Amino acid sequence: MAAAQGRLSDGTGGMDDGNEEGREGGRADPPPFRAAVDALRTARLRPQIEVEPTPAPRRLAPYAYALEATVVDGDQDLADGRLVLLHDPAGHDAWRGTFRLVTLVRAELEQEMAVDPLLPEVCWSWLTGALQARGLTYGEPSGTVTRASSHHFGGLSERPPSSQIEIRASWTPREGLGGVPDTAAHMAAWCDLLAQVAGLPPAGPGDASVVTLPQRRGPQSH
Repeated sequence: MAAAQGRLSDGTGGMDDGNEEGREGGRADPPPFRAAVDALRTARLRPQIEVEPTPAPRRLAPYAYALEATVVDGDQDLADGRLVLLHDPAGHDAWRGTFRLVTLVRAELEQEMAVDPLLPEVCWSWLTGALQARGLTYGEPSGTVTRASSHHFGGLSERPPSSQIEIRASWTPREGLGGVPDTAAHMAAWCDLLAQVAGLPPAGPGDASVVTLPQRRGPQSH
């Protein structure tokens, strides 16, 4: 697989409505949110995954923090994604908690892989499996797996057909001591998902049972 064209500016259920921290009225961040963000910032990641902060959505929750990630092999991008941490101290009925994680992950893939009828179920299982492999408890998962194909005509007819897989998902992490979820572990699981979508081999012996799609398309350059 290869990273989808362009940065993640097309939105993920409102994820593109940016501001720096997504705070209401400039209020100071509550301690549980600060702790959760600090854990995201200090999470240890695979060396192939480059992460940087990005403007967070403004209207989804009183407090929000967002990261963008790219899976890189040398000067080649294999997949990319965005992870947003939302926090509402008053709680949210749909979340059944005070925190919510929202993500968009995407990559390009070969045409024969795009028509596999089991591909959406497999991609969704990568997310749930990554969370379970880290021993994480979560609730209210929801999302979509989308396949899109492009065919080029006229002046673009020389371009080969292309296909893209896109995973949009959200889930409620279990809150621990002080009402703070283990966001570092959720970040690690999310990076496991990115690695699988990118077609990277398992990170270690404990991940040997993970099955990834073969990387057949030549990855795009930065």
